[in-house]
Amino acid sequence: MPTPELVAQVKLWRDQDPDSETRGQLDALLESHANGDAASLTTMEALFSGRLAFGTAGIRGRLQPGPMGMNRVVIGQTTAGLAHYLLEQSAPGSSDAPRVVIGCDARTNSRVFAEDTAAIVAGYGLRAILLPAELPTPVLAFAVRALNADAGVMVTASHNPPQDNGYKVYLGGNDEGSQIIPPVDAAIERSIMAMAESTTWDKIPRNSAAVQLAPPQIVADYISATLDSVKASKPEAGHVSAVYTAMHGVGAGTFFELIHKAGFNTVAPVAKQTEPDPAFPTVAFPNPEEPGALDLSIAAAKEHGAELIIAHDPDADRLALALPRGKNFVMLTGNQVGAILGWHCASRAVAAGARGCLANSLVSSPVLGKIARHFGLDHQETLTGFKYVSRVPELIFGFEEALGYLVSPDVVRDKDGISAGLMALDLASQLAGDNKTLWDYLAEIEQTVGGFASSQITIALSSSTQQTPLPQRLRTSPPQRLGERTIVSHDDFLTGVDTFPQENILRYYLDDGSRIIIRPSGTEPKLKVYLDTQGDTRVAAEATLVTLESDMRTLIDSL
Repeated sequence: MPTPELVAQVKLWRDQDPDSETRGQLDALLESHANGDAASLTTMEALFSGRLAFGTAGIRGRLQPGPMGMNRVVIGQTTAGLAHYLLEQSAPGSSDAPRVVIGCDARTNSRVFAEDTAAIVAGYGLRAILLPAELPTPVLAFAVRALNADAGVMVTASHNPPQDNGYKVYLGGNDEGSQIIPPVDAAIERSIMAMAESTTWDKIPRNSAAVQLAPPQIVADYISATLDSVKASKPEAGHVSAVYTAMHGVGAGTFFELIHKAGFNTVAPVAKQTEPDPAFPTVAFPNPEEPGALDLSIAAAKEHGAELIIAHDPDADRLALALPRGKNFVMLTGNQVGAILGWHCASRAVAAGARGCLANSLVSSPVLGKIARHFGLDHQETLTGFKYVSRVPELIFGFEEALGYLVSPDVVRDKDGISAGLMALDLASQLAGDNKTLWDYLAEIEQTVGGFASSQITIALSSSTQQTPLPQRLRTSPPQRLGERTIVSHDDFLTGVDTFPQENILRYYLDDGSRIIIRPSGTEPKLKVYLDTQGDTRVAAEATLVTLESDMRTLIDSL
């Protein structure tokens, strides 16, 4: 936009911004621009080049001023739009105002954003219920159901870098506390845009005095419900020893209270990562999947002679497990943990005479489908994102390869690293009593349904590149072979596949049973290529995976 118009827009935003820090950042940019600094103009253009899009994961982005950042003005406009949407959806003439539960993690400004959200929700006449402390995301998902709320908001950026924050929306009622899905996200986005274009911060109603605190026993209720659902066995005297990392997030308090009530007292915390710290000082990236993220956990495990590492991401909705192999520890893949927990949940359900469904996102390993067939249970694949997995009817267990697991769908309808962590600990403890490990358990699964392996190729996307995106190139020149393998079938989700909505996803099946899926990331400017192989053993599947990844990289480079 023309410079005078941009400067006017920056000033308008600066004048309504209630946060002295972000307001000061804009003041500094305006002053630098007035003094002839060209770089300040570039920065302002970036901050005001658009608006954080509200999608099925809500909004997520860098803490910075302007409509492209996570800040109090953006939070206020987003909440005003959400409040309008909820009021529009409420029954005509109803005297019972919609109820909204608000929670947050311990990231920078999370509590400020949560309190702003609650005050604005109350300002619009809705019933705002604020969780009493910084808590894991699964507690918020539980509270939406437990408190019979119409919606929930969780302020978190999950495992994003320290400079980010986010805002996720859940729906109650028939949605049972699941995250929003289309077309609800688009309807809320329209409402947000209308508010952003018409209402400044000082005109957004707020009523902090009307905000209610959630009942103090809400965490205890979540723990009690989780214990009833997981049904952990009482550990024997020599049960498995483990170490646990909260990754500087909010999981430790709830997780330790849960496992102690279950009788597990040989889990040692990784001390330097136990207390919440929004700077995440000991990790380059607060994601258990990232190289080096588990270094302190591995050191602690060796010090304590532990047989298991349990790790949560900062809001504790994801779970990672690592096991000793030789003198080192190896982190299980999300698909391996999915197979372990899926088999355990399926066997328990069948033993109890229950029927139901195992579900996973379509980019997760096909192994869960094989497990479901083995136990005579239903199986369903969904679009990527736990918001779809959690909505599968009669769900027994759901997972996605990005470390998301739901072992207690009767408690929450979202991925839950807390309950999954207890189940993994309980299972490892039971196995230890028989001188077995989770490696042995996984091997028994693979002896029954076959070996499997998986990996990803991630391609960073640049907004400045002029190159045709990979999916479009593949559609223009469909490959017939990949190395020595023949592509026997392919699906283009843009043209329609089964009952899936149209999405920019390509899926290929090869003559050796391997599978390739290509899709854009839903949260980052990246293209992801998912590779899955199978074999009589895990070793065979992993050997096939090595050549498949090499051949896929060669194909990408050739296009």
